[in-house]
Amino acid sequence: MLIETIAAIEAELTLKNDARYLTLRRSRELIRYCAHAIRAAHRHEFDEAQRLLQTAQAAAAEMVTDLAVHQDLYYAGYTQDALKEVTEAFLVVAFVTAAPLPTPLDLHVVGATYLRGLAEATTELRRFALDLVRRGEVAEAERYLDIMDDVYSHLIALDYPDAITGGLRRHTDTVRGVLERTRGDLTVAVRQDQMRAALHSFEQRLGVNNLATAFSDVDFGADGEGQPEGDESHEPG
Repeated sequence: MLIETIAAIEAELTLKNDARYLTLRRSRELIRYCAHAIRAAHRHEFDEAQRLLQTAQAAAAEMVTDLAVHQDLYYAGYTQDALKEVTEAFLVVAFVTAAPLPTPLDLHVVGATYLRGLAEATTELRRFALDLVRRGEVAEAERYLDIMDDVYSHLIALDYPDAITGGLRRHTDTVRGVLERTRGDLTVAVRQDQMRAALHSFEQRLGVNNLATAFSDVDFGADGEGQPEGDESHEPG
């Protein structure tokens, strides 16, 4: 009887170990797909980003389905980290393309993992904002700042123990730091734009004034031809 019990347990452990190795491999694949999708979004290759996201979503769905009988593996750190990366990539592309945001159900993730992915997606928007600033598109960069501010205001209101949220508070603190740095960078950019506009306006006014002064120094004769005052013509005697 004991031998049969141990044999049954060994068979169960073998299946779980095989599932674990498969999940580890799938987790690495998911993280790779998502990293490539975000890089494609930075290059504005949105068709490629969507293709990679669809591949990641299909792989995530397959992984989650296979782990239905191994809930301990589903909630393992490496599994949830991979699903968090999926969430981050989907949300980044949605933010950048102004598409509807996917739900946790769409991404096969639990709420806490979705929130952590949302936090990381928000910090990723800083790169997009700074790229826009470098191209002189400060107004569009401010749109990303507004998104970051909105997400942070929602995350900071979620006051639950880390044991439930998986360390969301730490992610929220990171969002706050990135948000404030981005706000500072955009404030400097706006001030520089205002200064450039003021200098340009001043240069234009200065140019008009100089032109008006030059014309006021010209004495026009009856024949319509003018010459500067004090410069009299002399005919030979």
